Amino acid sequence: MKVLIATAVAAAFALPAFAQQSGALPGPEQRAQNREKVQEKLPSAEERAQNREKVSRTASNTALTAKVKSAIAREEGMKSLANIDVDSNEGVVTLKGKVQSAEMKKKAGDLAKKVDGVKSVKNELRVEKKG
Repeated sequence: MKVLIATAVAAAFALPAFAQQSGALPGPEQRAQNREKVQEKLPSAEERAQNREKVSRTASNTALTAKVKSAIAREEGMKSLANIDVDSNEGVVTLKGKVQSAEMKKKAGDLAKKVDGVKSVKNELRVEKKG
């Protein structure tokens, strides 16, 4: 058992030396150059902060859009408007699509305005009566 452990320890110490002699592992200079190359490719702290902010903004916009769509879909008589296009950008909600009456257009806009986080609503819904 002792021989087996001694052989394993010797092999573990010999492998890096052998690998460096055969050129399989980079030497200290090559490792330093590799680290520099990696550092050049990594985003700076400012770029990482901008990326986090962008992701956060996108998530907030998506959440707000979902809240507005849910508010419209939950409203009695407005379920037919569940397929309208709702977009949001930093609290500004845009409603697009077709509705059957001016009353439905107004109601959709009013519902969107009541959602927490909505700063303003661009109601671009078009009234098109079926028939």
